[in-house]
Amino acid sequence: MAGGKETPRQKMIGMMYLVLTAMLALQVSSALLEKFQLLNNSMEVSSNAANKINQRTVDNIREKVEKSGNRAFEVAIVKQAEDVRKIASGIISEIDELKTHIINEAGGGVDPETGKVKNPNEEDKVAIYMIGASKNGKAYELKNKLNGFVEQMNKLAGTNFAPLALDGKDDPLAKRDKDQRNKDFASVNFEQTPVPAALAVLSQRQSEVRRLEAEVLDALAAKVGAKDIKFDKILAMISAESKIVVAGTKFKGEMFIAASSSALTPRMSLGGAPLKIQDGKGIIEFTAQGGAYDKDGLASKTLSGIISFPTPSGRDTTISMKYDYKVARPTYQIETGTLPPLYLACKNILSVQSAALGALWNPSFGGSGAEFINNGKGKVIIVPNNKNVTLNISNQGNLMGSEPFRVSRVPRPRLEFYINGAIVDDKRPVAASMARSISVKAIPDEGFANFSPEDANFRVEQIVVRLASGNRPKGQPVVISGQSGSIANLAAIAAPGDRLVVEISGVKRKNFKGDIVDAGVGNETRTIPLN
Repeated sequence: MAGGKETPRQKMIGMMYLVLTAMLALQVSSALLEKFQLLNNSMEVSSNAANKINQRTVDNIREKVEKSGNRAFEVAIVKQAEDVRKIASGIISEIDELKTHIINEAGGGVDPETGKVKNPNEEDKVAIYMIGASKNGKAYELKNKLNGFVEQMNKLAGTNFAPLALDGKDDPLAKRDKDQRNKDFASVNFEQTPVPAALAVLSQRQSEVRRLEAEVLDALAAKVGAKDIKFDKILAMISAESKIVVAGTKFKGEMFIAASSSALTPRMSLGGAPLKIQDGKGIIEFTAQGGAYDKDGLASKTLSGIISFPTPSGRDTTISMKYDYKVARPTYQIETGTLPPLYLACKNILSVQSAALGALWNPSFGGSGAEFINNGKGKVIIVPNNKNVTLNISNQGNLMGSEPFRVSRVPRPRLEFYINGAIVDDKRPVAASMARSISVKAIPDEGFANFSPEDANFRVEQIVVRLASGNRPKGQPVVISGQSGSIANLAAIAAPGDRLVVEISGVKRKNFKGDIVDAGVGNETRTIPLN
């Protein structure tokens, strides 16, 4: 578990090995055997993935050498890389044979239904096979081969990898335990070790073999220029979604080197501030600022950037660049069912849209003199509580503009009178004996009803009907709660030439919230002649 820089995957494998060794040192109970099996499976998957990556490295070395003309000294490196693969694969195969023997002889084979070892608790047969009665088991042979492999890799790469098979006194974890520190490699790893744990120990060694193989192949790749950065032409560029950006929206683009390399991680800055690097490109994102617009509503802007990257010589190369773009003045249009003014204490719906911003248009609303309720993308409900309202329109946190509105009171409704279900016409008197029922409807103003239909609900609360003959009242007045009722008692005593005096009080309006408010009509009187 040592030597060189480790990838996150390799560190994870090393950590799993430490956990595995610790669990073995504690002589784990059979309750954890299934977790050993899962650990073994995970390391096998990791080892297989590393095998594919290592093969790609060899293929890359071979391709580089072919493109360079198969120079003799580079062809020799290809041969070395292939030898490394052959040596590593040979050890992997030998360990696979050990695992197969342990599964079949000690574990009783694999259950075809569950895919698990049939006898996972078996420890004695593992110890006999790997340690042996007189320390002549397979583990001693494995130790020599693993450490011999490390020596070969160190010679090829000029590295100093630590041995892969350690006795207790050299093992980082085992040497801390008084019962383990005096044991040899075979006993530390395979004494009193159930089948799944023994398999996990062997799989961990296979992962370590693949790790060392990868580092040696990387070192060989560097010798043939597989990791060199080669540019025939260097260009600093910015790729933007648009050269024209509306103020209040984000400028989005990428700063990059035209001839990039997967092995290169350049440093980039824009306006003196560092950029986030992703796949060799600097990610640019900021809120465009307007101001100083020309007659076409455009403001000219310039970005200044710097890109630095290392060359094969070890020294950095720096490129400066500038990028010109324009910021457009934001525009929007207010759409309503009818033109303003707004109506006091009513639901006034406005639609505010911006063709210039398109999909970037997602405004928010505020202001003074009213309650403002967002009602979907680009829509707002304004409920005025003052005679003047100011609507502030913002997009992505930037104020786009402020719009003033005048506020009107709700128009008074028109009252319509009906006798026996027929509307009363002042030019045609009603037959005295037939005036048996009356109703009064409050009809909203047409423009108001179209603009705010949810607020245009009027109702008469009370009707008082009196019968009069000349200057004198006739009979008792009829009081009706609501907007309709019977006046048959008055019809029974009415005579031609009499008249009905109808007084309306308490006209109410139900607003969009369901609240009942006064309609501002007051008391209204209507005289209906009889014949």
